[in-house]
Amino acid sequence: MSKSSYFGEIELSEETVLALKEMGFEEPSEIQRQTIPIVMQGFDVIGQAQTGTGKTAAFGIPIAEKTTKDRIPQSLVLTPTRELAIQVAEEISKISKYKGLRVVPIYGGQSIERQIKALKNGAQIIIGTPGRLLDHIKRETLVLSKISILVLDEADEMLDMGFIEDIEKILKSIKNENKQTLLFSATMPDPIIALTKKYMKNPKLVTISKEQLTVPLTDQFYCESKDKLEALCRILETEDMDKTIIFCRTKKGVDELVASLNTRGYSAEGLHGDLTQAQRDKVMRSFREGKLEILVATDVAARGLDISDVSHVINFDIPQDPESYVHRIGRTGRAGKSGIAITFITPREFKQLRLIEKAIKVKIKRKEVPSMSDLLEKQKDEIKDLISKVIKQENISHYISIVEEMTEEFEPEKIAAAAIRLYQEGEPEEKLEVDKERFKKTGERSGVTRLFINIGKEKNISKDDILNYICEEGDMSKKDIKNIRILDKFTFLEVPEEVSERIIAILHKSIIKGHKIRAEQAKPR
Repeated sequence: MSKSSYFGEIELSEETVLALKEMGFEEPSEIQRQTIPIVMQGFDVIGQAQTGTGKTAAFGIPIAEKTTKDRIPQSLVLTPTRELAIQVAEEISKISKYKGLRVVPIYGGQSIERQIKALKNGAQIIIGTPGRLLDHIKRETLVLSKISILVLDEADEMLDMGFIEDIEKILKSIKNENKQTLLFSATMPDPIIALTKKYMKNPKLVTISKEQLTVPLTDQFYCESKDKLEALCRILETEDMDKTIIFCRTKKGVDELVASLNTRGYSAEGLHGDLTQAQRDKVMRSFREGKLEILVATDVAARGLDISDVSHVINFDIPQDPESYVHRIGRTGRAGKSGIAITFITPREFKQLRLIEKAIKVKIKRKEVPSMSDLLEKQKDEIKDLISKVIKQENISHYISIVEEMTEEFEPEKIAAAAIRLYQEGEPEEKLEVDKERFKKTGERSGVTRLFINIGKEKNISKDDILNYICEEGDMSKKDIKNIRILDKFTFLEVPEEVSERIIAILHKSIIKGHKIRAEQAKPR
């Protein structure tokens, strides 16, 4: 039997706790804290929780703990879409990494022969969509007689998509009367309640409510950037800050960011669970006394900290759930003073930001990453003082000769400006030539990306429907979205290249006029 360890106050195997640490989980979210112990005791569970609360791990962790290495299907998770099936399979694979378990996603759109081969190789955990699972059951390529844990994930979504009959067929085909059933749903419509009464045994109810938890004196912003470190440094250079706390998702992330900031000349220290009490006390003393500019911390390490005069909280990694977001930004805006919270996101994390906004019922404003000209404006007086000092030292004769030679070709003002730029930005990189041929082939102009959406006139979709949805959810202006062409079954549109990833992420699995949509970059014409 494997040794045990702890995830928060929950006792788990060492293998699972190690995997969770590598994934960045240090403490269970509320739904994990409430659900995991009940599931481990063998009870059926109904979990009513929104996306973004950590519910996948709430059932994924018990599955990893309770599934054996016997090479037969023992745990089955039903999801409404193939995207969610893949996502859940990836997460449970990571959780069970050191358990030696095989996780296989089963969904439509992938070769059924490949899935049959994967099942024959001996998978213990199956994640699938109802339609494709039924195909395998009918072919007898998937045997459910030994299923001991069944999970219905996003049950209300499966109901909306018309899967209720398929779900019942699958439930009836599982002959193990001692199986444990877990159902997760954001809402509990009557057909779902009827399902729980028919197929679940005295289920325990776990409800995670979303409360208004925001800090009223905190101004909240987000910055979108593919290079978060560069964006962070520009923010640190241009914002007027007192004490600053930066949050990362993992201990490793904290250590790496502290090293990067110190290399760039900032005074930063990390705070996470691997520090001894003496080390922690030393870091906190330096921060409170103002000897330390920046404290970089994980969520767990910063819980319970009471520090005055924190002007800025920066989320270098977007929090995994709204509760963590609220706890983080609560470190600033205290004792009647205002504070600023800035969250960095990549284009693909925009949807998670929207989930946080909806949960806390506050609009998080967009903040542009400062440009080089913004930095220069902020540093203008400092640069002038520095140049004055160098001139007064009078040991610049060798450089004067270089300037004299160059004045034969360039104006003195341009030489001086170029020298300042070289000092500020370093040697300029050569500009890459844009592959114009690629844009011709895909029907795009330079700087513009053409997108494909899988709905059209047949679904009664209008240009305004698409424009309003993208602008509202994507924080964009209508003038940026051009050449919308709605055909019978699908739609094309053009957007600025720099926001194309964000828009694809926003539209992914979204619903417009009751229809679930899919978006991707248009294929070459």
